[in-house]
Amino acid sequence: MQMIDYNDIFVDKTHCLVFQACTYTEEFMSWIGGRAPAFFDDKEDLINNSDRKYHFYLSLVNPLQKSQMLSIFIPIDFEDYLDNNIYPNCSILLIEHPITPESDLDIFTNPGLVKHSIDNGEIVSEKVAMNQSFFIKMGGYPRLIQDEEYYLSELTNDSFDFMFQVDEDGYPRTVVKGNMPFNFGALYVCICSN
Repeated sequence: MQMIDYNDIFVDKTHCLVFQACTYTEEFMSWIGGRAPAFFDDKEDLINNSDRKYHFYLSLVNPLQKSQMLSIFIPIDFEDYLDNNIYPNCSILLIEHPITPESDLDIFTNPGLVKHSIDNGEIVSEKVAMNQSFFIKMGGYPRLIQDEEYYLSELTNDSFDFMFQVDEDGYPRTVVKGNMPFNFGALYVCICSN
């Protein structure tokens, strides 16, 4: 991947990183489906609490800090996710942690997702990204499915900026068995700019 210019991607937003999901290969260190990273083998109590149980969704090597991964966990109870899907009431977990390989344990494995790799991404112009299919888009501007004020108002009020999105439009057909986790939607991740 080319050298990342933070200002182009997160300040000026003229460019972004786009990632695609593909058939699993050991060439790439990021993945969707399968088992959670081994980092979580002894952290079941951190992820699952008395109110909520989780499945592993994906792990992405952080392109801004290559020794770290971003792992996402989604509630097993789909109704829980539907009831808590807009900030500040969001039940999805995102945890940054040191890079670790996939676990040998099935603690968080989602039976509805087939393991696929996530490529290392490429830098493209914001204009190009808005007109192409992608699995993950980091930086630039979000491609919103529904441009409704109530999705963004609390985020804006609390000084959050767009970091990346995971878009189910970018799934290969072989990723999901059954229903798509976000109902053919997207997950938007924002970061506090304070």
